[in-house]
Amino acid sequence: MKGAYSQIYAMESSCPHLGADMSHAEIEECDDSVIAVCPWHRYDFDLKTGESETGLRACTYTVQVRSSAGGDIVYVETPRGGTGWRLVELRPVSEEFADPPPPTNATISPSEVTATHTQMDDDESIVPMENPPRTLIQWAVLILNTPDPSLKVARTRHAVHLFRTAQLSSIGQHAKNVPKPPDTPPRHELYMKNTVEFGKAKAGKAGEEARVSGNGEMKVKGKGDGKMIGKNGSKSLPQGKGTKERVTMLHALANIEQWAIDLAWDIIARFGPSHSTLPPSFYSDFTKVALDEAKHFSLLRARLEALSPSTPYGSLPVHAGLWDSAWVTRGSLLSRLAIIHLVHEARGSDVNPKTIEKFRRAGDRESVDVMDIVHRDEVTHVCAGHRWFVWICEREASDPPVEGKEPWTGKGIDPVQRFREEVRKYWRGEVKGPFNVEDREKAGLGREFYEDLRGELGAGFTERVVRTSREDGNGEVEAVGERLAGMKVGYEV
Repeated sequence: MKGAYSQIYAMESSCPHLGADMSHAEIEECDDSVIAVCPWHRYDFDLKTGESETGLRACTYTVQVRSSAGGDIVYVETPRGGTGWRLVELRPVSEEFADPPPPTNATISPSEVTATHTQMDDDESIVPMENPPRTLIQWAVLILNTPDPSLKVARTRHAVHLFRTAQLSSIGQHAKNVPKPPDTPPRHELYMKNTVEFGKAKAGKAGEEARVSGNGEMKVKGKGDGKMIGKNGSKSLPQGKGTKERVTMLHALANIEQWAIDLAWDIIARFGPSHSTLPPSFYSDFTKVALDEAKHFSLLRARLEALSPSTPYGSLPVHAGLWDSAWVTRGSLLSRLAIIHLVHEARGSDVNPKTIEKFRRAGDRESVDVMDIVHRDEVTHVCAGHRWFVWICEREASDPPVEGKEPWTGKGIDPVQRFREEVRKYWRGEVKGPFNVEDREKAGLGREFYEDLRGELGAGFTERVVRTSREDGNGEVEAVGERLAGMKVGYEV
C-alpha cells in the first residue's frame, strides 16, 4: 500500500498475554514498523507481523486497498480456520458522553419534588476518601451500592479507565475477602418516590394508563390531560407534536439503562469469585458493556432534559423489572447470560429500530442520533453474552445421549439446547417476536435459539429455588419463596 493507505493495519484486539483490550493500546512509530503497546503490561506487538520482543505473537491480518469505479475498497484477510467468513458490520464507535445538563429555570412546586442531579448530595467523591477500591470487583460492588445515577456513571467511567490502563492491583476474584454485591442495588430516595410495580403505572386524571416494559417501551392508553402521576405528585408533560410520547419513551429508556449499568457490574462482582477460570477477556467485555450502558444513560437523560426541562429524569414512574430477572438468575452464570443478554438485550435489538423510527417520524433528529448509538452498542452486548454462554457450554461435561435424539458432536454441551432449557426454567411466557433476525445473527443468535420458545417460570419454581437455597446455605428461604411466587418476569410489546 502506498500514500494515504500506507498505514492501515488489522490486528485482533485481545492481547495474547492476558487478554487485555488492545483497542486502547498506545501506538508507537519505529524506524521500519508501527508498534502497539498493551496498556496492561507494556507488551509490544508489530502491527504488520504481530511479533513481540517477548516471544508472543498477536493475530494480524493482511490488508489490501483496491480501486474500483465506486471508489477504494479495503480488503482484510479472514482469520485462519473456519469457512464462510463475512463482514457483518463496519461502523464508527462512539465514546461520547453527555454530562448532566445545567439546572433549568423551570418553576416546580414543592409538592412536585423531582429527582434532579442538583438536588442530590454533591459531597461524595468519585474515589472514596476511606478504603478506596483497589481491585475491579471492589469497584463493581461500590458502583452497585451507589444510589446517585450521576455518581454511578462517573464511577463507572473512572473504574473502567483504571482497569484498561492497568492502574488496579488486580481483578480481585481470588482475594480472601471478596466483597459481595447487594441483593438489589439501592436507588436514591428521590427516585424511589416514583418507583412502581413493573408493567404498571397510572397516568392522567382521565384514567390514562401507561404500561412500562422491561425493554424501555411505554404505551399510553386512553385520553388524559397531559399529566403523569407518580407517587410524589403530578408532573406536567410538554404538549406538541408527539412530544409527550417522546418524553415518556426517553424517560423509560433512561431507567432501563440505569439498571443495565448495575447488571453489567453485577455479573462481574457476583460470578467472578465463583468462576475462577474466567479469563481477563471476560472482564474486558463486561466493563465495556458497563461503560456503554453508562454512556447510554447519560445521553438519554441529557436528551430528555433538553426536550422537556420540566420533566427531568426521575419525575415519571420508573420500575425495576430488569432486576427481577437478575434476582431469579443470581445462582447461575449461564442462566444470567441467557436471560439478561440473550433474551432481554436481544429483545432490545428487536424493538430499537421501531423506537428510532418513531423519533424519526416526529422529526426528532437528536433522539434518533442517541438511539442509533444505543442500538449499535446493544448488538455487541448480545454478542458478548453469546460469546461467554458458548464458552461456558464448551467447558461443561457433555450431556448423556438421549434416545431418539441426534447426539451433540461439539465440545461440551449443546449451547442451543442449554439456552432453551435456561429460558424454560427462568423465563415466563413466550419469547415474543417479531425478531430482528439480521442483528440477532450478527450477535451469533441464529433462529434455532429463539423460535418457538416459551418459558415456564411459575408454578413449581418456588420449590426448586427454596431447595437450592437450603443446599447453598443462604438465609431467608421463606422470603425468597414468597418473592418468586408472586414475581412477574417478562416483557411487553
